[in-house]
Amino acid sequence: MNQKKTWNMPHTFVIVFFVVLFSAILTFIVPVGMFQTEEITYTLNGEENTRTVIQPGSFEFLKDENGHLIRQGAALFKSGGETGFLNYVFEGLTSGDKWGSAVGVVAFILVIGGAFGIVMKTRAIEESLLSVISKSKGKEIFLIPILFFLFSLGGAVFGMGEEAIAFAFILAPMMVTMGYDGLTAVLITYIATQIGFATSWMNPFSVAIAQGVSGVPVLSGSGLRIIMWIVFTLIGIIFTWRHAVKVKKDPMRSLSYHSDQSFHSEEAKDQVSAKFSFGHILVLLTLLLGIIWIVWGVTERGYYIPEIATQFFTIGLVSGFIAIVFKLNNMRINDLATSFTEGAKDLLPAALVVGMAKGIVLILGGDSPDTPSVLNTALYGAGELIGDFPNMLSATFMYLFQSVFNFFVVSGSAQAALTMPLMAPLADIAGVTRQVAVLAFQLGDGLTNIIVPTSASLLGTLGAARVDWGIWAKFIYKFLLLLMAISIVFIMIAVVIGY
Repeated sequence: MNQKKTWNMPHTFVIVFFVVLFSAILTFIVPVGMFQTEEITYTLNGEENTRTVIQPGSFEFLKDENGHLIRQGAALFKSGGETGFLNYVFEGLTSGDKWGSAVGVVAFILVIGGAFGIVMKTRAIEESLLSVISKSKGKEIFLIPILFFLFSLGGAVFGMGEEAIAFAFILAPMMVTMGYDGLTAVLITYIATQIGFATSWMNPFSVAIAQGVSGVPVLSGSGLRIIMWIVFTLIGIIFTWRHAVKVKKDPMRSLSYHSDQSFHSEEAKDQVSAKFSFGHILVLLTLLLGIIWIVWGVTERGYYIPEIATQFFTIGLVSGFIAIVFKLNNMRINDLATSFTEGAKDLLPAALVVGMAKGIVLILGGDSPDTPSVLNTALYGAGELIGDFPNMLSATFMYLFQSVFNFFVVSGSAQAALTMPLMAPLADIAGVTRQVAVLAFQLGDGLTNIIVPTSASLLGTLGAARVDWGIWAKFIYKFLLLLMAISIVFIMIAVVIGY
């Protein structure tokens, strides 16, 4: 009897490899080009900010001495720190600096993974969850809309993104213990922040920069954006609620059912909660005060990856010492090292994918506008194409282009600096306002972060929830298509009302 063959989703590493291969092939087909850049200034919260942006109309193809277009073609292997096809993993992992992708985000992921390894070793979270579950008597479902709303607000107000990784460490075991799944934890944390990020009326890292670069009054047009945020957040809550209820009825219907079993460790089964002690309370208080410290640092001091990673390391260290003093889970001094190592190890695959994904951009020539690359040519070509469409269609294609371009440049501020100097004058030509161009940018930049494997924040959050990217893509793509359709409706409304 012939057994029916089933198709298994390729591993994330395999998917990225073939994307890198496709990108390498493109370098033999698409000629490289570059832009001239300039410094511009804009005012935000009474302070003058400076940004390097593209000069509109300055694009030129790179040509050889005979005037022929140059197609650089990715080499199979390169030495001297250059990027060939086979170099993509190492060069991707070591690219950038401590302030961003890839090396900074890789270190960030490993450090907070280790820190939460210590926190989880104390069993303070497990003990508190068991206590909450025993007292909630089936009302824990109401936590979902509250948490989703708060994370969406965080994304809208201060561009919360990387912080979702740390919260997923807390919420993933919590959701699984309550009868939901790791996917629910990712929805509540990362997806909520990206919905808030994409529909924000005041995000200083995307909306403010895009408006400043485009010559639009910074943080203007908040009315429509607030309405948009409410609508998208409500849709996200409904989607998450329905998924959670479905999984609660039958956990095996969850795509992450098998990976969720890792949260039901043998150690946890053997150590049924005896009591929720004073030491556990101190660990949770450390975690709470640490999160408050992080939120304050991000909003008031502009803390980013280096500071946040160190803050979480401090939380883990203090929690570990509390556990030793109060003999939580029989922890000793060496357990600080071993639990940190185990926590970092759990997130190593996510950290590796971050570097591999960055290799895609390096193969295409990098994302610097004044360096010849395939990406610059793609940006120029899209701009030329969009300018020829009627206004409604132009606005829609601006959004679709920003969505695709976000695969290669996931940083909101970097994408604003790269694309808005072209999109803003194109909006004038196409007969739509520059405010609409900014709206198309923020929706395209924010929403596709939900699925692109080049997003370090997404991969880090999936790693914390122990969900493979392939499983995630299969789960979330229909919801993303719904959000994109609603985005286009809002963009069309904006065009009609002369937003």
